[in-house]
Amino acid sequence: MADSLTSETDPIEVKVRDIYEQAYPRIREVRNPIEAKKILREEYKLIVSEGLITLVFAAFIDGLPVLFEGPPGTGKTEIGEALLSLWAGRKAIILPCSENYDEYRVLGDFHPMKAYKEGFNEESFIPRPLLAALILDSGILIDEIRRSSEEFQNLLLDVIDKRRIIIPELKKVYKAKGIGFQLIFTSNPEDLAQNELSDAFMRRVVRIKLDYPPPDKEIEIIRLRLGTVSSLISEDMMMKGIEAINVLRKSDLMYKPGIADSVRWMGISARIAMLRGHERVSEEDLLEGAKATLLKRNDEEEAVIKIIKRFFG
Repeated sequence: MADSLTSETDPIEVKVRDIYEQAYPRIREVRNPIEAKKILREEYKLIVSEGLITLVFAAFIDGLPVLFEGPPGTGKTEIGEALLSLWAGRKAIILPCSENYDEYRVLGDFHPMKAYKEGFNEESFIPRPLLAALILDSGILIDEIRRSSEEFQNLLLDVIDKRRIIIPELKKVYKAKGIGFQLIFTSNPEDLAQNELSDAFMRRVVRIKLDYPPPDKEIEIIRLRLGTVSSLISEDMMMKGIEAINVLRKSDLMYKPGIADSVRWMGISARIAMLRGHERVSEEDLLEGAKATLLKRNDEEEAVIKIIKRFFG
């Protein structure tokens, strides 16, 4: 940090704590992959391999950002947020990307009326998420990085390389205080509507591919998420449901159901069965549950139902 002010007296750091600390509280720091895997399962209801956790934590030790790439619904954001939170010992900040993002939206900007009356100074400055994460020594997940512009990606390069943020208007430089400040990016490279990531950006990240889990693993995730209510769904019904989901994923439909959709479908179906007084989830319950959870686009409803009926009803 430029100036001789301490973090307790620097006005910007005080603002960051006032604005962000309550929303992103401290939690227990965990940097051991074996322990993290256990906590992810028990507390976050996430099944993540020790190998993936080790790779992410190794990148963090080297100060390298991680890029999670894969189709939508594979858990990129949820896993990334959890790993950043455990590593830093503070709930991670999530920043959804947009093509019009610039330094003022992610680093900080000035309140128009205050700046007009008092000038462009610390009093009128509003710290934004990336600066807040650096000051709090917290992790930040930048979601769907391919939706950003090349200018935004270039802005991140100095932060990645130097672990610092410069605020020229205030003549201040804020530096990361520890290794809790880490970045994870997510992207879906198959989305044609998004932008390419620059070579300069890709050279600086550790790229990890995520995909849909195999059927037995997805069933394990569903049962973990749903708890005791999942006992209403037989293994055969569950497997047929995952087979239907995988047909939808491989189809040419625009909306591909993710893991969360599978969990929601089975959960709603189980509760429909309970309300109907059924001891077990029936095909009719699953069909009704599918209509409530898997129909996302008006122009694809007929095609989705046709696929589901191949397995149920």
